[in-house]
Amino acid sequence: MKNTRGPAMIIKVLKADNWTVTTHFILLGFSTRPDFQFLLFSVFLVTYLLTLVENLLIILAIRSDGQLHKPMYFFLSHLSFLEMWYVTVISPKMLVDFLSKDKSISFNGCMTQLYFFVTFVCTEYILLAVMAFDRYVAICNPLRYPVIMTNKLCGIMSGGCWLCGLMTAMIKMVFIARLHYCGTPHINHYFCDISPLLNVSCEDSSQAELVDFFLALMVIAVPLCVVVTSYAIILVTILKIPSGQGRQKAFSTCASHLTVVTLFYSTTLFTYARPKLMYAYNSNKVVSVLYTAIVPLLNPIIYCLRNRDVKMALKKTIHCNTSGPGGDGDFRS
Repeated sequence: MKNTRGPAMIIKVLKADNWTVTTHFILLGFSTRPDFQFLLFSVFLVTYLLTLVENLLIILAIRSDGQLHKPMYFFLSHLSFLEMWYVTVISPKMLVDFLSKDKSISFNGCMTQLYFFVTFVCTEYILLAVMAFDRYVAICNPLRYPVIMTNKLCGIMSGGCWLCGLMTAMIKMVFIARLHYCGTPHINHYFCDISPLLNVSCEDSSQAELVDFFLALMVIAVPLCVVVTSYAIILVTILKIPSGQGRQKAFSTCASHLTVVTLFYSTTLFTYARPKLMYAYNSNKVVSVLYTAIVPLLNPIIYCLRNRDVKMALKKTIHCNTSGPGGDGDFRS
Protein backbone atom coordinates (compact mmCIF):
# COMPACT_ATOMS: atom_id res chain seq x y z
CA MET A 1 0.00 0.00 0.00
CA LYS A 2 1.12 3.48 -0.81
CA ASN A 3 2.23 5.62 2.09
CA THR A 4 0.47 9.00 2.47
CA ARG A 5 2.18 12.11 3.80
CA GLY A 6 0.70 15.10 5.60
CA PRO A 7 2.74 18.27 6.21
CA ALA A 8 0.59 19.35 9.15
CA MET A 9 1.45 16.49 11.49
CA ILE A 10 4.42 14.27 12.23
CA ILE A 11 2.79 10.90 11.72
CA LYS A 12 5.28 8.79 9.84
CA VAL A 13 6.46 5.57 11.47
CA LEU A 14 10.13 4.85 10.87
CA LYS A 15 11.23 1.51 9.56
CA ALA A 16 13.91 -0.10 11.73
CA ASP A 17 14.91 -3.63 12.66
CA ASN A 18 11.67 -5.62 13.05
CA TRP A 19 9.37 -2.59 12.76
CA THR A 20 7.24 -2.35 9.64
CA VAL A 21 5.82 0.86 8.31
CA THR A 22 2.13 1.31 9.13
CA THR A 23 0.28 3.26 6.48
CA HIS A 24 -3.29 2.12 7.19
CA PHE A 25 -5.55 0.85 9.95
CA ILE A 26 -8.61 -1.37 9.63
CA LEU A 27 -11.70 -0.21 11.50
CA LEU A 28 -13.67 -3.32 12.45
CA GLY A 29 -16.77 -1.31 13.32
CA PHE A 30 -19.94 -3.26 14.05
CA SER A 31 -19.60 -6.92 13.10
CA THR A 32 -23.06 -7.79 11.81
CA ARG A 33 -24.74 -9.38 8.81
CA PRO A 34 -24.74 -7.38 5.52
CA ASP A 35 -28.50 -6.74 5.65
CA PHE A 36 -28.18 -5.41 9.19
CA GLN A 37 -25.28 -3.22 8.08
CA PHE A 38 -27.64 -1.47 5.66
CA LEU A 39 -30.19 -0.99 8.45
CA LEU A 40 -27.51 0.57 10.66
CA PHE A 41 -26.44 2.76 7.74
CA SER A 42 -30.00 4.05 7.35
CA VAL A 43 -30.46 4.70 11.07
CA PHE A 44 -27.13 6.51 11.50
CA LEU A 45 -27.62 8.51 8.28
CA VAL A 46 -30.99 9.81 9.47
CA THR A 47 -29.51 10.52 12.92
CA TYR A 48 -26.58 12.42 11.40
CA LEU A 49 -28.73 14.53 9.06
CA LEU A 50 -31.24 15.34 11.80
CA THR A 51 -28.40 16.39 14.12
CA LEU A 52 -27.03 18.78 11.49
CA VAL A 53 -30.46 20.26 10.72
CA GLU A 54 -31.43 20.66 14.39
CA ASN A 55 -28.22 22.39 15.40
CA LEU A 56 -28.24 24.59 12.31
CA LEU A 57 -31.79 25.70 13.15
CA ILE A 58 -30.70 26.52 16.70
CA ILE A 59 -27.87 28.72 15.38
CA LEU A 60 -30.13 30.48 12.85
CA ALA A 61 -32.84 31.04 15.46
CA ILE A 62 -30.38 32.60 17.92
CA ARG A 63 -28.84 34.84 15.24
CA SER A 64 -32.20 36.00 13.89
CA ASP A 65 -34.03 36.69 17.15
CA GLY A 66 -32.86 39.77 19.06
CA GLN A 67 -34.38 38.46 22.29
CA LEU A 68 -31.88 35.60 22.23
CA HIS A 69 -28.83 37.85 22.01
CA LYS A 70 -27.82 36.98 25.55
CA PRO A 71 -24.80 35.10 26.96
CA MET A 72 -26.82 31.94 27.61
CA TYR A 73 -27.81 31.65 23.96
CA PHE A 74 -24.46 32.88 22.70
CA PHE A 75 -22.86 29.85 24.39
CA LEU A 76 -25.70 27.62 23.16
CA SER A 77 -24.94 28.64 19.56
CA HIS A 78 -21.30 27.70 20.15
CA LEU A 79 -22.43 24.34 21.51
CA SER A 80 -24.59 23.72 18.44
CA PHE A 81 -21.76 24.73 16.09
CA LEU A 82 -19.38 22.47 18.01
CA GLU A 83 -21.68 19.45 17.83
CA MET A 84 -22.22 19.85 14.08
CA TRP A 85 -18.47 19.36 13.57
CA TYR A 86 -18.27 16.84 16.39
CA VAL A 87 -20.58 14.38 14.60
CA THR A 88 -19.10 15.20 11.18
CA VAL A 89 -15.65 14.01 12.26
CA ILE A 90 -17.02 10.50 12.84
CA SER A 91 -20.29 9.89 10.98
CA PRO A 92 -19.29 10.17 7.26
CA LYS A 93 -16.48 7.60 7.57
CA MET A 94 -18.69 5.32 9.65
CA LEU A 95 -21.49 5.52 7.07
CA VAL A 96 -19.11 4.67 4.23
CA ASP A 97 -17.81 1.65 6.17
CA PHE A 98 -21.34 0.30 6.59
CA LEU A 99 -21.64 -0.07 2.81
CA SER A 100 -18.02 -0.90 1.93
CA LYS A 101 -15.95 -4.04 2.34
CA ASP A 102 -12.82 -1.90 2.54
CA LYS A 103 -12.91 -0.50 6.08
CA SER A 104 -9.37 0.82 6.02
CA ILE A 105 -8.35 4.32 7.06
CA SER A 106 -4.97 5.86 6.32
CA PHE A 107 -2.55 6.65 9.13
CA ASN A 108 -2.90 10.35 8.31
CA GLY A 109 -6.68 10.08 8.21
CA CYS A 110 -6.83 8.19 11.50
CA MET A 111 -4.63 10.66 13.34
CA THR A 112 -6.49 13.63 11.85
CA GLN A 113 -9.84 12.17 12.88
CA LEU A 114 -8.52 11.51 16.38
CA TYR A 115 -7.09 15.01 16.71
CA PHE A 116 -10.32 16.80 15.82
CA PHE A 117 -12.46 14.38 17.82
CA VAL A 118 -10.39 14.96 20.98
CA THR A 119 -10.46 18.71 20.31
CA PHE A 120 -14.25 18.80 20.13
CA VAL A 121 -14.77 16.52 23.15
CA CYS A 122 -12.42 18.57 25.34
CA THR A 123 -13.94 21.83 24.11
CA GLU A 124 -17.44 20.63 24.95
CA TYR A 125 -16.43 19.66 28.49
CA ILE A 126 -15.12 23.16 29.14
CA LEU A 127 -17.95 24.92 27.29
CA LEU A 128 -20.57 23.12 29.41
CA ALA A 129 -18.72 24.32 32.53
CA VAL A 130 -18.73 27.90 31.18
CA MET A 131 -22.48 27.62 30.58
CA ALA A 132 -22.94 26.43 34.18
CA PHE A 133 -21.00 29.48 35.41
CA ASP A 134 -23.22 31.70 33.29
CA ARG A 135 -26.33 30.23 34.96
CA TYR A 136 -24.72 30.71 38.37
CA VAL A 137 -24.16 34.42 37.74
CA ALA A 138 -27.64 34.88 36.25
CA ILE A 139 -29.46 33.26 39.19
CA CYS A 140 -27.22 34.11 42.13
CA ASN A 141 -26.16 37.63 41.03
CA PRO A 142 -28.99 38.81 38.74
CA LEU A 143 -28.41 42.54 39.32
CA ARG A 144 -24.72 42.30 38.45
CA TYR A 145 -25.25 39.85 35.58
CA PRO A 146 -25.08 42.46 32.76
CA VAL A 147 -21.94 43.94 34.30
CA ILE A 148 -20.16 40.60 34.78
CA MET A 149 -21.20 38.74 31.60
CA THR A 150 -20.11 41.35 29.08
CA ASN A 151 -19.61 40.70 25.37
CA LYS A 152 -15.85 40.78 25.92
CA LEU A 153 -15.91 38.19 28.70
CA CYS A 154 -18.23 35.92 26.73
CA GLY A 155 -15.88 36.09 23.75
CA ILE A 156 -12.82 35.38 25.90
CA MET A 157 -14.47 32.40 27.60
CA SER A 158 -15.72 30.87 24.36
CA GLY A 159 -12.32 31.39 22.72
CA GLY A 160 -10.64 29.89 25.78
CA CYS A 161 -12.80 26.76 25.45
CA TRP A 162 -11.64 26.20 21.88
CA LEU A 163 -8.01 26.99 22.69
CA CYS A 164 -7.94 24.52 25.60
CA GLY A 165 -9.50 21.84 23.40
CA LEU A 166 -6.97 22.39 20.61
CA MET A 167 -3.98 22.42 22.97
CA THR A 168 -5.10 19.31 24.89
CA ALA A 169 -5.57 17.39 21.65
CA MET A 170 -2.18 18.53 20.35
CA ILE A 171 -0.35 17.31 23.47
CA LYS A 172 -2.09 13.94 23.31
CA MET A 173 -1.28 13.57 19.62
CA VAL A 174 2.42 14.21 20.20
CA PHE A 175 2.58 11.05 22.31
CA ILE A 176 0.13 8.87 20.35
CA ALA A 177 1.24 9.60 16.77
CA ARG A 178 4.88 8.73 17.46
CA LEU A 179 4.08 5.21 18.69
CA HIS A 180 4.99 2.26 16.48
CA TYR A 181 2.11 0.35 14.90
CA CYS A 182 3.17 -2.86 13.16
CA GLY A 183 1.76 -3.92 9.80
CA THR A 184 -1.91 -3.04 9.33
CA PRO A 185 -3.48 -3.04 12.81
CA HIS A 186 -7.15 -3.90 13.24
CA ILE A 187 -8.92 -1.37 15.48
CA ASN A 188 -11.95 -2.85 17.20
CA HIS A 189 -13.97 0.35 16.97
CA TYR A 190 -15.90 2.38 14.38
CA PHE A 191 -13.59 5.40 14.60
CA CYS A 192 -10.04 6.19 15.69
CA ASP A 193 -10.21 6.67 19.44
CA ILE A 194 -7.37 6.83 21.93
CA SER A 195 -7.76 3.57 23.86
CA PRO A 196 -8.21 1.35 20.76
CA LEU A 197 -5.08 2.89 19.22
CA LEU A 198 -3.04 2.33 22.38
CA ASN A 199 -4.18 -1.28 22.43
CA VAL A 200 -2.85 -2.01 18.92
CA SER A 201 0.52 -0.32 19.43
CA CYS A 202 3.38 -2.83 19.20
CA GLU A 203 5.61 -1.00 21.68
CA ASP A 204 5.32 0.15 25.26
CA SER A 205 2.63 2.85 25.35
CA SER A 206 2.69 3.47 29.10
CA GLN A 207 3.97 7.04 28.70
CA ALA A 208 1.24 7.91 26.22
CA GLU A 209 -1.34 6.25 28.50
CA LEU A 210 -0.18 8.28 31.48
CA VAL A 211 -0.29 11.57 29.58
CA ASP A 212 -3.70 10.72 28.15
CA PHE A 213 -5.12 9.74 31.54
CA PHE A 214 -3.73 12.84 33.27
CA LEU A 215 -5.06 15.24 30.61
CA ALA A 216 -8.42 13.45 30.50
CA LEU A 217 -8.65 13.75 34.27
CA MET A 218 -7.86 17.47 34.14
CA VAL A 219 -10.24 18.23 31.27
CA ILE A 220 -13.04 16.25 32.90
CA ALA A 221 -12.47 16.86 36.62
CA VAL A 222 -11.94 20.64 36.59
CA PRO A 223 -15.03 21.46 34.47
CA LEU A 224 -17.05 18.91 36.45
CA CYS A 225 -16.08 20.66 39.70
CA VAL A 226 -17.18 23.98 38.20
CA VAL A 227 -20.51 22.46 37.14
CA VAL A 228 -21.17 20.77 40.49
CA THR A 229 -20.19 23.86 42.50
CA SER A 230 -22.26 26.18 40.31
CA TYR A 231 -25.39 24.07 40.53
CA ALA A 232 -24.94 23.45 44.26
CA ILE A 233 -24.96 27.22 44.85
CA ILE A 234 -27.81 27.64 42.36
CA LEU A 235 -29.88 25.02 44.21
CA VAL A 236 -29.32 26.73 47.57
CA THR A 237 -30.26 30.09 46.05
CA ILE A 238 -33.44 28.71 44.44
CA LEU A 239 -34.57 27.10 47.68
CA LYS A 240 -34.32 30.52 49.38
CA ILE A 241 -36.79 32.07 46.90
CA PRO A 242 -40.05 32.54 48.85
CA SER A 243 -42.59 31.97 46.07
CA GLY A 244 -43.07 28.63 44.33
CA GLN A 245 -43.55 30.38 40.99
CA GLY A 246 -40.23 32.18 41.44
CA ARG A 247 -38.44 28.94 42.24
CA GLN A 248 -39.95 27.25 39.20
CA LYS A 249 -38.96 30.13 36.91
CA ALA A 250 -35.40 30.17 38.24
CA PHE A 251 -34.98 26.43 37.86
CA SER A 252 -36.44 26.40 34.35
CA THR A 253 -33.64 28.69 33.14
CA CYS A 254 -31.02 26.05 33.88
CA ALA A 255 -33.00 22.78 33.56
CA SER A 256 -32.10 22.29 29.88
CA HIS A 257 -28.40 22.82 30.45
CA LEU A 258 -28.37 20.55 33.49
CA THR A 259 -30.00 17.77 31.45
CA VAL A 260 -27.46 18.17 28.62
CA VAL A 261 -24.56 18.16 31.11
CA THR A 262 -25.86 14.98 32.76
CA LEU A 263 -26.20 13.16 29.43
CA PHE A 264 -22.78 14.17 28.08
CA TYR A 265 -20.77 13.68 31.27
CA SER A 266 -22.38 10.37 32.24
CA THR A 267 -21.69 8.76 28.86
CA THR A 268 -18.17 10.10 28.33
CA LEU A 269 -17.01 9.52 31.91
CA PHE A 270 -17.68 5.82 31.43
CA THR A 271 -15.25 5.76 28.53
CA TYR A 272 -12.50 8.27 29.29
CA ALA A 273 -12.15 8.31 33.08
CA ARG A 274 -10.74 4.78 33.20
CA PRO A 275 -7.31 3.25 32.68
CA LYS A 276 -6.59 1.32 29.50
CA LEU A 277 -6.63 -2.03 31.34
CA MET A 278 -10.31 -1.50 32.20
CA TYR A 279 -11.21 -0.85 28.56
CA ALA A 280 -13.95 -3.20 27.30
CA TYR A 281 -14.43 -2.93 23.56
CA ASN A 282 -17.99 -4.18 23.17
CA SER A 283 -19.42 -2.08 25.97
CA ASN A 284 -17.46 0.98 24.85
CA LYS A 285 -18.81 0.75 21.31
CA VAL A 286 -22.36 0.96 22.62
CA VAL A 287 -21.56 3.83 24.99
CA SER A 288 -19.61 5.61 22.23
CA VAL A 289 -22.74 5.56 20.06
CA LEU A 290 -24.55 7.41 22.82
CA TYR A 291 -22.17 10.38 22.99
CA THR A 292 -21.15 10.47 19.31
CA ALA A 293 -24.64 10.15 17.82
CA ILE A 294 -27.54 10.09 20.29
CA VAL A 295 -26.57 12.91 22.68
CA PRO A 296 -25.84 15.46 19.88
CA LEU A 297 -29.24 14.53 18.41
CA LEU A 298 -31.06 15.00 21.72
CA ASN A 299 -29.40 18.24 22.86
CA PRO A 300 -31.28 20.60 20.48
CA ILE A 301 -34.53 18.79 21.28
CA ILE A 302 -33.94 19.23 25.01
CA TYR A 303 -33.32 22.95 24.63
CA CYS A 304 -36.44 23.32 22.47
CA LEU A 305 -38.72 21.39 24.80
CA ARG A 306 -37.51 23.03 28.02
CA ASN A 307 -36.94 26.60 26.79
CA ARG A 308 -39.89 28.66 25.61
CA ASP A 309 -37.73 31.44 24.08
CA VAL A 310 -35.80 28.99 21.90
CA LYS A 311 -39.01 27.23 20.92
CA MET A 312 -40.64 30.47 19.80
CA ALA A 313 -37.53 31.60 17.91
CA LEU A 314 -37.37 28.27 16.11
CA LYS A 315 -41.00 28.56 15.06
CA LYS A 316 -40.27 31.99 13.60
CA THR A 317 -37.18 30.69 11.81
CA ILE A 318 -38.94 27.64 10.36
CA HIS A 319 -41.90 29.67 9.14
CA CYS A 320 -39.63 32.38 7.71
CA ASN A 321 -41.36 35.14 9.66
CA THR A 322 -38.10 36.91 10.49
CA SER A 323 -36.67 39.53 8.17
CA GLY A 324 -33.04 38.92 9.17
CA PRO A 325 -30.71 39.02 12.16
CA GLY A 326 -32.34 41.05 14.90
CA GLY A 327 -30.95 43.21 17.62
CA ASP A 328 -27.60 44.91 17.77
CA GLY A 329 -25.50 41.85 18.49
CA ASP A 330 -25.36 42.57 22.24
CA PHE A 331 -25.20 39.31 24.17
CA ARG A 332 -25.85 40.87 27.52
CA SER A 333 -29.05 40.18 29.41
